[in-house]
Order: sequence, then structure tokens, then C-alpha cells
Amino acid sequence: MQSDTLEQTKMPKRTVGPKGQIVIPKRLRETADMKPGTDVTLEMRDGEIVITKLKVEGNYTEHYTSTSTPKLKKSVNIKEIISEEECRRHALP
Repeated sequence: MQSDTLEQTKMPKRTVGPKGQIVIPKRLRETADMKPGTDVTLEMRDGEIVITKLKVEGNYTEHYTSTSTPKLKKSVNIKEIISEEECRRHALP
């Protein structure tokens, strides 16, 4: 099925689960090349929820080491954590 036809096709309804999860239909996932582990962004646009694949500009490592989450109570320096772990594993001072 062509993507322009798919975009115009009404998908069956989905039910939001108890944790706020929904299943994206396989046809949509395949058309959008969304595989397990694909990062997405969510936004409200004219009263609708829009799901977009995350577009990372530049270096993935820098992007993810600078990403924060509301669940964290304090800032995390991933480079410092890695350095400490390397020292611990290799018994370096």
C-alpha cells in the first residue's frame, strides 16, 4: 500500500490502556519505518496528539548524554559515571 493512500485511510479505533499506552497499527509502523526502540516525540496540535519519529541532529551520544527526564531528582553527569566505573573496574586511582 502506498504511503499517500495509507495517510488518507481511517485506522480502526484504539483503546488507551491503564498505563496510557496504545498500539500503533503494524501498517502505520511499517510505513513510518518504526521498529522496536524507535524514539518518538508527542505534541498536541489543534486538539490532536501527533506522534513523530525523533530527529537527532549531529552526534547521537551527545544527544542522549544531554537528555534529561522529569523522573530524575538531580542532574546526572553520564561522562563522570562512566569514568568512575572505568576506574572501579580497572582499579585505577
